Amino acid sequence: MHPIDYIIVIVYLIGIVIFGMVLQRKASEGIESYFLGNRRLPWWVLGASGMASNTDLAGTMIITALVYALGTKGLFIEIRGGVVLIMAMLMIFMGKWNRRAQVMTLAEWMRLRFGSGREGNIARIISAVANIIFAIGTMSYFAVGGGKFFGNFLGIDDRYAAIFLILLALIYTTLSGFYGVVWTDVFQGILVFLAILYICVLALQTATIPDTFSITLPGSEQLQQWSFAEWSSIFPPITVDLPGDYAIFNLFGGVIFFYLLKEIMTGFGGGGGYMIQRYFAAKSDREAGLLSLFWILLLSFRWPLVTAFAVLGIHYGITTEAITDPELILPKVIAAYVPIGIKGLLVACFIAAAMSTFDSIINASAAYWVKDIYQAYIAPEASEQQLVFQSRLASVVIVVVGLLFSFNITNINDIWGWLTLGLGTGLSIPLVFRWYWWRFNGYGFAIGTVAGMVAAILAKAVILPNLNPNFNEYGLFLIPSICSFLGCILGTILTEPTDTAVMDNFYQQTRPFGWWGKIRNKLPTNIQARINNENRRDMLATLIAIPWQLVLFLMGMMLIMKRWDNFCILLLLFLLLSLGLYFTWFKYLAREVTLSD
Repeated sequence: MHPIDYIIVIVYLIGIVIFGMVLQRKASEGIESYFLGNRRLPWWVLGASGMASNTDLAGTMIITALVYALGTKGLFIEIRGGVVLIMAMLMIFMGKWNRRAQVMTLAEWMRLRFGSGREGNIARIISAVANIIFAIGTMSYFAVGGGKFFGNFLGIDDRYAAIFLILLALIYTTLSGFYGVVWTDVFQGILVFLAILYICVLALQTATIPDTFSITLPGSEQLQQWSFAEWSSIFPPITVDLPGDYAIFNLFGGVIFFYLLKEIMTGFGGGGGYMIQRYFAAKSDREAGLLSLFWILLLSFRWPLVTAFAVLGIHYGITTEAITDPELILPKVIAAYVPIGIKGLLVACFIAAAMSTFDSIINASAAYWVKDIYQAYIAPEASEQQLVFQSRLASVVIVVVGLLFSFNITNINDIWGWLTLGLGTGLSIPLVFRWYWWRFNGYGFAIGTVAGMVAAILAKAVILPNLNPNFNEYGLFLIPSICSFLGCILGTILTEPTDTAVMDNFYQQTRPFGWWGKIRNKLPTNIQARINNENRRDMLATLIAIPWQLVLFLMGMMLIMKRWDNFCILLLLFLLLSLGLYFTWFKYLAREVTLSD
């Protein structure tokens, strides 16, 4: 980069740290402030913050690599996590269910569902530990992506670049807490949005993809040839024929089916981490819905961005030289096509994308230590100042451990696939059971979570290396999910049900659908009818919201690819689905729904 570009990046980084210092006093009021912003933040701030946190740098690099290598098939692969399809379910019903719980963390939620006795405490501790482990793995993944990007520009080792980025995010996050996370995310989201507009316009003006072209794939010296029509098709094939590292996707239809099943399971389980934290911080059911809608609309701009980078990468390969590592398309394209000054701004934007994810993970994961382990079992009488100190200490420890694990990771796609499909699936089965089956208890949750987590680790480290690579994706999904499912069933059946009074309180507070007849039938008939009507609307709206989100994201890709025929088809579908979504969901956001209405 030119010295001017470095100055722009340095000014941005200094500004972020100063901003964290300014918000330090507000965050230090107590852990309710430090982790949830006292539940007073506007819905649009929470939605914009969520979008910035989801638009991570590592994810943008791997999604760009997939779109570059596979075209629109890259979107279908990223149903595994990058499409964030869980948002459709959070928007319709899961966001408000979580908000109604009025807790600070997913682990604290376990006491609402399973009680404050041994059963609830075991579920809470296991949930806290599992979420911290998942956060450490996610931190490692994002560190690798951020290090690859930033190290390429600075000409330094990726590890040193990752350490620099994460430590910087750690400084302002530990100082300012959730306030700092969301407000810096809003500012960083604006920067990312400017980057999106610039890169999209640049791609539209600069690159037109020829009818046929060749690209290189990681792990293979063989060139992959594509026709533009096949590369940009909106209909996913049953099989593909890819060499190298991407051969794991060759049984394409089956892989995508498992990805879709996994993501629907995750959505119906409610998810966790920094995403759910924003719903715990929401003011009302209505604001939980609005922040979700805003989040999805903002997140849809990510897909024209990655497509624009992919198109420019193909253009670069045709006119200059082939890009041998698709995961380095971002720095290659920015270096080749972006002028002085703008280049520094774009680098700052993508550093912002990395840091907005780092800060969310750091803040959300520290809450599990402070709220669910330290305050709950080690120091129940701790003062607010002691709890805030523990929050900052936990943030430092989680970051250091995550960085240490990142040093053994070289392939972003490899770790992302394991996190989303393997470990994510193993942890999501118990999260699904907890909402929809009254008989499911805390012991079933604990055993199912441990079984899924251990199976995911063993599958990755021991079992899958000895299998045909074409079956890796199936194994990543099936092994942890089957083990977790069996653990949930056995743990529940072999132990006593949760106390009826606890389940009565949980059901009336959150009002989920599913197998709750034993609990629901105790309520007055008019209240049962009110709950049933809400549940039926939500289920119908969810069937509309999932394709609505996919069509929205595909539209942006078609725009950048200049596939106007596909764009018009998708636009018509989007308008029809939006109309259905309005009558089944949006019009009911007008007022808060309570049992006493």
